[in-house]
Amino acid sequence: MYRFLLSRQWVILTLVGLVLIPVMIELGFWQFHRHESRVARNALVARSIAADPVPVTELTAPGRAVPGEDVWRTVTASGTYDTKDEVVVRLRTGEDGKSGYWVLTPLLLDDGRAVLVNRGWIPADRSQRDFPDVPAAPSGRVTVTGRLRADERPGEGIKDTKGLPPRQVMLINSERQARALGRPVLGGYIELSDEKVSGGTQLVPAPDHDSIGPHMAYAIQWWLFSAFVPVGWVILVRRERRDRAATAAAASAKTTDAGTGTAPAPDTANPAASR
Repeated sequence: MYRFLLSRQWVILTLVGLVLIPVMIELGFWQFHRHESRVARNALVARSIAADPVPVTELTAPGRAVPGEDVWRTVTASGTYDTKDEVVVRLRTGEDGKSGYWVLTPLLLDDGRAVLVNRGWIPADRSQRDFPDVPAAPSGRVTVTGRLRADERPGEGIKDTKGLPPRQVMLINSERQARALGRPVLGGYIELSDEKVSGGTQLVPAPDHDSIGPHMAYAIQWWLFSAFVPVGWVILVRRERRDRAATAAAASAKTTDAGTGTAPAPDTANPAASR
């Protein structure tokens, strides 16, 4: 009755189904873990932004990577902007989706160290080989407030292009800027959130920590697909068995009629056909 399952076609179909089931289950768990990561990240960002501001020197130091639990923490720093060593970070997008620059200005602290401050975004208003018109940073002593961010490194979605024009960089890295400044620079940088000391740049908006993305829906879809595979296989088997049974019954009936010599009944509705 089910001997057709041993045919080459059905063996291949069954093996494909057996492979697809664990693959789809694994894809579902992959999306589920991405969902969990997004939820954890959102919770971390929300806690960090809501926490009371602390001096940046309490969370980072020269040559020290910013711990993951301290990223997005609201921090403060006091000092004077070093505009002569200011650089711009290329290929950054503003709120309107246009390409431009981030303005990165060192803030000189009272103890001789510095911390990098991302003062915000400006549009690319001329050739990218030229240094753009940067709004002047406030002069004198200032106190900045912003979100602590980790250093950017090549391979994190950012290309590290060499041979750039003077005072232009592709990524924000405190170690590289420390070598350029010739002074200790705190690890990471401050993403400014206080427009009073930004100098007129467009502040980088706070990260979205409400959206959880579609990953959970994708996970459920993959798991449903994995469940549909055996269900579909059973439906196909039952349909094949029914079709084969019907074909066999028709062939048996035809063989029986041929063996008994049964002639078709005369067409009484057509007298001419019976003559």
